[in-house]
Amino acid sequence: MPRTIVRYFLTVLTAGVGLAFLLILLAPQVKALATSGKGGKPDPTQVGEQAYRSEVRDRDGKLLAVIHEEENRSPVTLDKVPAVLISAVLDTEDDRFWLHGGVDLRSTVRALATDVSGGALAQGGSTITQQLVKNSLLTPEKTFTRKFKEAVLAVRRENTESKKHILEDYLNTVYFGNHAYGVQAAAETYFNKDVSQLNITDSAFLAGMVQNPIGYDPIRYPDAARARRDVVVDRMIKAGDLTKSKADQIRNAPLPTALSTPAQLPKDYFVDEVKQLLLDDPRFLGGNPQERQNAVNKGGLHIYTTLDPRLQADAEKARDDILPDTNGRFQAALVSLDSTSGAVRALVGGKDFEQSQYDLATHHPGRQPGSSFKPIVLATAIENGYSPNDTINGTSPCTIKLPGNQPYSPDNFEGETGGVMSLTDATVHSVNCAYVKLGALVGLDKVVAMSHKLGYPSTDYIGATPAVSLGAYEVPPLDQASVYSTFANDGVHHEPYFVEKITDRNGKTIFQHRDRGDRRISQQTARVVTQVLRQVVLRGTGVAAAVPGHVVAGKTGTSDQHSDAWFVGYTPQITTAVWMGSPTKRDPMFNVGGITVQGGTYPARIWSAYMTQALEPLPSVSFPAPDPDQIDSGHYLDTSKISHDSTTSSSVPSPSSTVPPSSTSSTLPGPTSTVRGPRDRNTTTTERGGGGEPTTTPTTRRRRGSPPPPGG
Repeated sequence: MPRTIVRYFLTVLTAGVGLAFLLILLAPQVKALATSGKGGKPDPTQVGEQAYRSEVRDRDGKLLAVIHEEENRSPVTLDKVPAVLISAVLDTEDDRFWLHGGVDLRSTVRALATDVSGGALAQGGSTITQQLVKNSLLTPEKTFTRKFKEAVLAVRRENTESKKHILEDYLNTVYFGNHAYGVQAAAETYFNKDVSQLNITDSAFLAGMVQNPIGYDPIRYPDAARARRDVVVDRMIKAGDLTKSKADQIRNAPLPTALSTPAQLPKDYFVDEVKQLLLDDPRFLGGNPQERQNAVNKGGLHIYTTLDPRLQADAEKARDDILPDTNGRFQAALVSLDSTSGAVRALVGGKDFEQSQYDLATHHPGRQPGSSFKPIVLATAIENGYSPNDTINGTSPCTIKLPGNQPYSPDNFEGETGGVMSLTDATVHSVNCAYVKLGALVGLDKVVAMSHKLGYPSTDYIGATPAVSLGAYEVPPLDQASVYSTFANDGVHHEPYFVEKITDRNGKTIFQHRDRGDRRISQQTARVVTQVLRQVVLRGTGVAAAVPGHVVAGKTGTSDQHSDAWFVGYTPQITTAVWMGSPTKRDPMFNVGGITVQGGTYPARIWSAYMTQALEPLPSVSFPAPDPDQIDSGHYLDTSKISHDSTTSSSVPSPSSTVPPSSTSSTLPGPTSTVRGPRDRNTTTTERGGGGEPTTTPTTRRRRGSPPPPGG
């Protein structure tokens, strides 16, 4: 046998091109089998189980982040792909695409001849249809069986689908390296562009990547990538799709020098919260945990969220501008809701998500709200027939004695002496002794129940103890904002939510947020509470939270030893909660930026700075006033059966008389009435005296990644 023939067969077999040679011989059988409909599974008209990235978008539809595992793929329609990119790919990979029927024998022969003459496998000869079938349905090994199936399925697919559909599927599935599958992901990865913005230089580079995405990586192998781009340019010239003058410009153009992928999770606290909600809560995607994970990571979901990018930027700027630099020792969290719907518009969960994924704004158990809990007690009282003009002895120190419990002895804040005052003034000046008595009078079980009605998702971690009235049980800022939004919305509550809509990769809506809201307290109660909380900002502990040109209401909160500081407030349009403290423990905030931190300092200032910007484009809206005919002029609240006050008997008005408002008390107009005594209550938890702390750690519920409760 002549040496050339021996060399021919050895080369063919060694390079694996013998498969292509046999395929030519079997071409009639391939066509017959493809057109007969026989051959069994898989169905060539279906792209295999490809993984498509999910995209998270803000309320304006702009991309926030992408979620994917290994394969970053975002399908696009063919009309979005520039003609120059289509030409570059076809000229390079399958120049007879519009002419063949799935298998191109001419290209196969040409590839076979090139491979034999070169002594190696240099030309594959597979059409785009064959590549699509191989990439989506078949395994990659080079065997005759696999090659034969590829040909059969390619021809069958050409018989059942249009060329445009095949090309679209191919461009959405082909691999371009660096986890970029499909032309959209490739455009973002290498050029930070939408695919529709690619020019002819970009297109020539990407077309060259298809043959060997790793070997032509421009970051690792720039010389090889440049040489491959030149090959594409030559083929485009040959096809008549490129002039020589333009070709010279492309050859001299720089290659991509850095990758620019869309922000992939983890990105920030808001996006992480969205992802975890989809994984944890079957109301969004149904199924079991594994099915939800597959849908989020591989399903090509389009997740439209409530985030307002302008408000988010305003929130972060307010935090950065106001919060003193303590080298991370103290941080601030902020959550802002649409008062009328519960939509979360901004979320600041900490200083740096990459350093700590624990979300201080949403994760349970949260932190002690201090006096920012008092409006819940006030709402309970108003809802149960009390008046903001009722007066109570707020003298400090005071001791609460409930049947079967040890005495509980809180102090007023920062030496506030108290005295007899209206409930309005007790709120404005945040008088602890007045509020711990009010909670006991109203009924601590009712106070706990009211916290749930107003917005706390659960009260399993809140005890019906005297300390609850002073905010001793931990909650996250999201729950505080939820409660206050009920006041802002005239007593109608909407659950805070992050996701407006989810569509699948084909555009079908699979989740749509719907919440008409439900009334939790009377309109009158909500308006009375708001009127009182307006006074907090006008003349009380929250004056630093004022917003020029807008009417606002809110309440400060400071926990024991100044380890947590809050301001929570609202307008009819926006409700916002701000917390400040240590992210890891109860750390007293003395001499922080030269001051002792309270709710009325940095938190109120952050709140004001944020709300000033957030409300700037919105009209100033006043709160509706409560009905004055439903507000009486007030009664003295007799607490003698539940408390022992460190005052002489002469300083406490007689329970048998009606007490007129003092000269320092604010009153709302209404009829006079008589002295009130304590209501029925049900308390069983033992308290220790001082500091408003329960004797045992409150039961808490935690979300993922929650640290242990702060130490004392």
